[in-house]
Amino acid sequence: MSVSAVATDTAVCDPLPVLGRDVLVPLVTGGQIDYAALDYAASAPALQRVWDDVAAYAPYYGSVHRGAGYLSQLSTDLFENSRATVAEFLGCRADDQVVFTRSTTDSLNLLAAVLPPGTRVFVFETEHHASLLPWERRADLAVTYLDAPRTPGQAVDILERALTEREPYGPALVCVTGASNVTGELWPVRELAAAAHAHGARIVLDAAQLAPHHPVDLAELDADWVAFSGHKLYAPFGAGVLAGRADWLRDAEPYLAGGGASRSVTRRPDGGVAVDWHTTAARHEAGSPNVIGAYAIASACKALTEAGLENLVAREQALIARLRAGLAEVPEVKVLSLFGDDAPRVGVLSFVVEGWNSSHFAAALSAEYGIGVRDGLFCAHPLVRTLLGGEPDSPAECGAPDAAPGEKPLNAIRVSFGAGTPDEHVERFLRAVGELVRDGARWNYRTEGGRCVPDTSA
Repeated sequence: MSVSAVATDTAVCDPLPVLGRDVLVPLVTGGQIDYAALDYAASAPALQRVWDDVAAYAPYYGSVHRGAGYLSQLSTDLFENSRATVAEFLGCRADDQVVFTRSTTDSLNLLAAVLPPGTRVFVFETEHHASLLPWERRADLAVTYLDAPRTPGQAVDILERALTEREPYGPALVCVTGASNVTGELWPVRELAAAAHAHGARIVLDAAQLAPHHPVDLAELDADWVAFSGHKLYAPFGAGVLAGRADWLRDAEPYLAGGGASRSVTRRPDGGVAVDWHTTAARHEAGSPNVIGAYAIASACKALTEAGLENLVAREQALIARLRAGLAEVPEVKVLSLFGDDAPRVGVLSFVVEGWNSSHFAAALSAEYGIGVRDGLFCAHPLVRTLLGGEPDSPAECGAPDAAPGEKPLNAIRVSFGAGTPDEHVERFLRAVGELVRDGARWNYRTEGGRCVPDTSA
């Protein structure tokens, strides 16, 4: 099954309870309004279920793998049970390992550190920096950056050609996103995995944007590894995951050297130390594990599963359809896309507004409507610049458009949502976009630290 082939005809469910839903924020025009968090792609709010589970465990917090006391044993069990929950959520195979990390970025840097010497790495220029940059840090890896495809089929063709041309034949890794953090478009992961394996390569899936919105099954996708972050999966407690094949993880030097990664340390006759490292996931989890972060991720996995991922997908697809239809009514808005309007996607969408500086537009959404979005290049600079059509010279001053008529814009605006987003927030966003384009901002703004902010000096 491709990651895009999920039924959306199930009953639509209510949004899941999240923290911050009732937080009031001030408006520069006066009064307060409940905050519309539409920046899920950066960090999703914590699920209420996750917060409640963490709060219930907190009094029982103890050291993991370290103590004989009751709380230590309880915490160790909780940590290892969380590992099993995550493995089930990801459809891991029996011999896969689940390593708890700090984030997607940390997970992919860990994988980069354990690759066999001389590994050829193939990565599309369209990746988030977390999956675009780690490979260059090792001089013994050969990195090939692939051009941005314009269709899912073209992505497979580009990869096929690159793998066919690689010389000499040896270990190889393909890195690909599951869903773009810029356009929300789903990538043909299973087809790319098949192409990689046909040429003796392995594949790692960056699921930072996919896992919060869509089922991820390692075995079904036939991916070798998957990486994601808790803070995008409604569990912002400082943990992430790298899950997949054990052999390269087991054969490499530990990512960090320290307690927990070692089974035994002895003095050598020459005065040094000899270390017997763990061969399990603990090999790359040196230091005191973040048991609360791991438990929060496991809690989120359970909450999403119990709510019914198919129902959550169906509801999100309805919100996406409403969002796209509403933006299509504003001719000045241009939605960014690699694969076209009909491409399957998750609740992430980027756009530019003719005549507007993106930072100015985002600032007005926040200050005048209580809506939180993101503007800029979204830690995916090559992709956004490809979509915008070129390299910017310098950011525009607040109040000035990103580009004169006929010129290329410099930055974009991103709106993103998920399982906790109420319909009203999407409707408010669409009303705000229409009013700002039609009537302009109701407040003056100035540039401060490179960003547009409300001018409160008057």
